[in-house]
Amino acid sequence: MLARENPVMIDGPVGVLEALHLPVAEARGVALVCHPNPSQGGTMLNKVVSTLQRTARDSGLATLRFNYRGTGKSAGEHDMHSGEVDDAQAALAWLQAQHPGLPVYLLGFSFGGFVAGSLSGRIEQAGASVAQVFLVAPAVMRFDAQHVLAERCPISIIQPENDEVIDPERVYQWSAALTQPHELLKVAECGHFFHGRLPELKQLVAERL
Repeated sequence: MLARENPVMIDGPVGVLEALHLPVAEARGVALVCHPNPSQGGTMLNKVVSTLQRTARDSGLATLRFNYRGTGKSAGEHDMHSGEVDDAQAALAWLQAQHPGLPVYLLGFSFGGFVAGSLSGRIEQAGASVAQVFLVAPAVMRFDAQHVLAERCPISIIQPENDEVIDPERVYQWSAALTQPHELLKVAECGHFFHGRLPELKQLVAERL
């Protein structure tokens, strides 16, 4: 029987952050999963986020997903920019404290792709490393000079070709302009929320973890 995630409350930059933690016996790494736009109803229970969490779990990673400030039982108000990246940084610090010394994997969906990607850059700028980054239908329009991707880790961008929320062409152009090595995976005949395509998403991620 698979273990269940444990509800935890983590100290964040503006108050507590509601989270779900899944320790894994003899984990080979830790995975932080970042959810989509909270102002549009995105939470850590989003089905794409749940799929990413389960995929990381099945790959032998201890996982943490969490609600940004102002979402669910997390304190504060939505910032929709650096604040949520600050929240992710605090969540990751907690996760690393539970599982010290393990490689870090970052996964994010939609707005969470911006958060996970920005956090990867912060980590490298601080002199640490990230094992791998997965950006699923990322909100690329939010990246700027202060929010950049890591330069020295594998990056996989998974983009639905029929995305009705994030313009696929904008993602393709952003991907083409990146200087760091990365992989762009296009999912044909698929919308933003991967309706009916979650098994395919899981396979794409699992093959690369």
